[in-house]
Amino acid sequence: MSAVVLFLLWARLGAAELTLECQLRWRGAPLTVPSVELAGAEGRVLRVTRFAALVSGVELRRADGGAVQLDGQYGFIDAETGRLAMTLRNVPEDNYTGLEFQIGVPPAINHADPGQCVARHPLNPIVNGLHWGWSGGYVFAAIEGRWRAAGHDADERKAERGFSYHLATDARLMRVRFAAAVEIAGPTTVRLTLDLGKVLGAQKIAADGGSETTHSGKDDLLAVVLAKATERAWFFLEAVPMVGALAEPERRVRDNAPYLGIGTPLAFAVPTGFPQPELPADNPLTVEGVELGRRLFGDRRLSARDTQSCATCHRQELAFSEARALSIGADGTQGTRNSMPLFNLAWSPSYAWDGAKPQLRDQAIAALTGELEMHADPAKVAATLGRDPGVRQDFAAAFGTPEVTVERIGLALEQFMLTLVSADSKFDRALRGAVELSDEEKKGFELFASEYDPARSRRGADCFHCHGGALFTDYGFRDNGLGLTRGEEARSGVTGRATDAGKFKTPSLRNVAVTAPYMHDGRLGTLEEVVAHYDHGVSRTATLDPNLAKHPDAGLQLTMEEQRSLVAFLRTLTDTKLERAGETLASGGL
Repeated sequence: MSAVVLFLLWARLGAAELTLECQLRWRGAPLTVPSVELAGAEGRVLRVTRFAALVSGVELRRADGGAVQLDGQYGFIDAETGRLAMTLRNVPEDNYTGLEFQIGVPPAINHADPGQCVARHPLNPIVNGLHWGWSGGYVFAAIEGRWRAAGHDADERKAERGFSYHLATDARLMRVRFAAAVEIAGPTTVRLTLDLGKVLGAQKIAADGGSETTHSGKDDLLAVVLAKATERAWFFLEAVPMVGALAEPERRVRDNAPYLGIGTPLAFAVPTGFPQPELPADNPLTVEGVELGRRLFGDRRLSARDTQSCATCHRQELAFSEARALSIGADGTQGTRNSMPLFNLAWSPSYAWDGAKPQLRDQAIAALTGELEMHADPAKVAATLGRDPGVRQDFAAAFGTPEVTVERIGLALEQFMLTLVSADSKFDRALRGAVELSDEEKKGFELFASEYDPARSRRGADCFHCHGGALFTDYGFRDNGLGLTRGEEARSGVTGRATDAGKFKTPSLRNVAVTAPYMHDGRLGTLEEVVAHYDHGVSRTATLDPNLAKHPDAGLQLTMEEQRSLVAFLRTLTDTKLERAGETLASGGL
């Protein structure tokens, strides 16, 4: 039968949307992530803090032995954010007798350039946080958490350690199969469960022997065991039709206003190896908008009493950061946070150390109005700028009319800051073959990109877990063992979850040599101090990230030579071109 005839038969049958919905369980009981304490093997107590996975290769089986393969459609599930479903489109309506899918992606996709995936695509590394960056390939499933042995009191968090299981590589591609009736006669939902108790419940985790971690190395039997257990831990619940409003396709609305086509379009160039960012459709880059934002960035009139500009605390020669531990506001009051550097913001899904602001324009206005920052009255700022004929002319060029509003100020600042891209460090040039790293720098990169897993003769520094890939950040929120000061809020102040206490946004390590001091409160003054912290200074806090909690109490015990090599590598991440991004900014106003 010709392909044309098959297509016509398929079209005549009709096509529908099929949603696969995953519900997590622990030994049959509902499971949320981050989880409460769970009973593990031999009295061990576990807390699951992360489950994320990729789904591909969905296939529906017919009674006559035929199958419909829905290749090219992918899903990403993430328990912590509640993303536990994927929707497949153009599914032929029929009565099926079986369902199959893969956890992971096929080899051709696993080894392809992830930078080809558009914004919001499940395989875009910014969306899933499951790509291994320079070493290539995806993590198919990530299961992380904390554990303690029997006999330890629940309040003794120092007794807790971490587990981190990353199932990956082509050999660990998992296949899940169900023999079940699936009738598709319109939009349909198939409800499945994944019982992590059947994956981890029998796992005898110990502080040595390699049972706390796997990165799916070639001879890693633990990865084999966990992958097989994952395949067997799925259960089919039901297939149900979606009716009424539930059958309407999801329409995600992020953009706030239509684009009116004002200004000269400015192309955004994505550097080689970078993922595709999601730029705001309601505020596209224009030559006029970016130039207005650049001018506003250096204008002291945006602050109370005209005392400071954005550039005061975000100095261009310091990768748009500040040399102070804590910034001083327009009123002379010391703030509570170190000024974050400003570059590669187009890839960030949220802004500020706690991720409180979903869009860059929001963060810009928050800095303008914040009591500990510029502390300006937005109405007065707009009125002051609106009396300047030159400013009104610039606003007219960028927005079509000369009105100066706080919203427009935010949009212009957003446009300018989105253009601050850093992708030309010595390390980048070495990847291109234009220069060569020194032996010390190469050793530092090897430590940076290698896991700490002494049971398998791997003694890396584990930096890549949070700082891997071209962006040198996963944009996640993590407790890195600093310990909170009394009354200090972190990510928990945004989410309201106690499990987010002590967690701050992972900063990029690009340009890290020029952005001292470090951490959210600037407590560490040098790169040497930062490396020493992760080597042997981590506090075992209640929410410590599992990839740090799995390290021994004595720390990584890197030699001084290894620590110097790490610092040498970090210094290769400085992009001197960022100092010349656009016209040099002054903090003295227009």
